Amino acid sequence: MRLLVDIEDARLAGLIQFGSTGVEVRDMPYVTAPTPYSRRILRSRFSFYIIGMRPLASIRLVFLAAALAGVASTALADVYTGRVVAIADGDTLTVLDKAKVQRKVRLSGIDAPEKRQSFGTVSRKHLADLVFGKTVTVAYRKIDRYGRQIGVVRVGEIDANLAQIRAGLAWHYKHYEREQPPDERAAYAAEERNARENKRGLWGDAKPIAPWDFRRHR
Repeated sequence: MRLLVDIEDARLAGLIQFGSTGVEVRDMPYVTAPTPYSRRILRSRFSFYIIGMRPLASIRLVFLAAALAGVASTALADVYTGRVVAIADGDTLTVLDKAKVQRKVRLSGIDAPEKRQSFGTVSRKHLADLVFGKTVTVAYRKIDRYGRQIGVVRVGEIDANLAQIRAGLAWHYKHYEREQPPDERAAYAAEERNARENKRGLWGDAKPIAPWDFRRHR
């Protein structure tokens, strides 16, 4: 099994360190990282690759504590329910879980327009209409460097992430599509194609600007 690990998450989990000569893989027979990035005991061997670096040739590590933020497997997803109490934008919200803990969630597999972009406000409102104040199920497989859970949010049987793409109010975030299960990846890509062809939402613009391009130039 291949682990796709974000380079910053790998550092936080103690797998790599930044030395004077660049990124160094820690030469350890096992990894014990008592951090939020070590969620679950795994007793298997994995090929370890870091996103943002050249693939490291079959580095074999035994993970004694390694449900890393970058693990891309539905089998390792943490699932909980809670009520949506805040909507930051079209792909980020806050869930109050049963223990009354607020969790910030970044919807996986999508990238919605930024607030100052065209359709940024519309995208946020669409997500709010769908989930705000409602009980949702969150299945996340990753925690990013900002402490946000990266996962799929469902309200009833509706995948809110997919609904944003279907409405033409978010892109399928292909930069991270390798972290999605194949069926989910295919469904998100198909809905984006459909939204484009029917010029729904932001696809009605002549030249919609992807949020990652907007962030790069602002």
